[in-house]
Amino acid sequence: MSLSNRISALVRRHSTLAILIVPLVVAGVLINALGSQLLIDIYTYFCVALMMVFSVQIFMGNSGILSWTHVGFVGIGAYAAGILSTAPMVKSMGVPNMYPFLVDIQLPVLPSILLGGLVAAFVAAVIGYPLMRLSDFAGVITLFATLIVIHVVMTQWDNVTNGPRTFFGVPDWTSLTAALIGAIVVILLAYWFRESALGLRLRATRDDRHAAAAVGINMVFVRYLTFVLSAAVAGVAGGFWAHYITSFSPKAFYMAEMFMLLSMLVIGGAGSISGAFTGTVVVTVARELLRQLEANINNAHVLSFEVFGLTEIVMAVLMVLVLIWRPGGVVGGQEIRLPRFKGKGKDKGAEAETLAA
Repeated sequence: MSLSNRISALVRRHSTLAILIVPLVVAGVLINALGSQLLIDIYTYFCVALMMVFSVQIFMGNSGILSWTHVGFVGIGAYAAGILSTAPMVKSMGVPNMYPFLVDIQLPVLPSILLGGLVAAFVAAVIGYPLMRLSDFAGVITLFATLIVIHVVMTQWDNVTNGPRTFFGVPDWTSLTAALIGAIVVILLAYWFRESALGLRLRATRDDRHAAAAVGINMVFVRYLTFVLSAAVAGVAGGFWAHYITSFSPKAFYMAEMFMLLSMLVIGGAGSISGAFTGTVVVTVARELLRQLEANINNAHVLSFEVFGLTEIVMAVLMVLVLIWRPGGVVGGQEIRLPRFKGKGKDKGAEAETLAA
């Protein structure tokens, strides 16, 4: 195989990154320079949503296990980062019962976000190993139950989270630039994981866990490592989200938000990072348009009653249609890559290697 063919095959194999990141950066630069404040806010949230979706895709897309727990890890990261970065005076006023040692802590925002990811990863490491022994319906149910436990703890532990009340005063730090950089880093991490030996072993357990065990793959261990890694990414995403919203309560990390994250994955295709990216774009655009439509209908008094929940209904119907007509999502399990060009001098070995890539 000639050097040019090797380079061409290598470029094509990793062209997914350029196809996803270049438009993301170009759109971000243009919106930041020319867009309205509303458009900047929407794009900033889109970048943060990308981080959340890819945290779920790293585990769910490669293991095949539907994970409800990750929005709980987003909440853990959000609270941890918010507590660490908020001024002591604000914490003492907003959360009167907070533990004194937490009130006195104040760190810069970025280290707080990273530590929030580590806290989420620690929680996942503590609870994850027995959960990773389960598959199919048992695995889904236990992960769903884990989300309920996390939500109850966040709701009742008023010495840390202010209970069901709003936690406010978090510094407004997540700009479009910061969110864009965070999204790019997470995309690179998700792609690296997919191409890594650990990702390959995890997908082997997804496709046939008995065959994977026969060749020496420890299914529980590879699932466990991935679960902890994806929880860390979810925690970091939660920190970015917290420093964008600046005030939140435990209900922000429960069913409604998890449904949206799953909608993005299912519609785009959980089996690839291209699918996760595409689904996030589709759902973000659709959600914003539906919100505007819902607001216009209510403001114009078109109907005799107020319209609420239109976004959730349409997303649910769209997800059902995608599952019926394209169970693998709009993109499916394959990555979007540059098309393959066949030259006259290309030998069969080169063609086979390109196909394998």
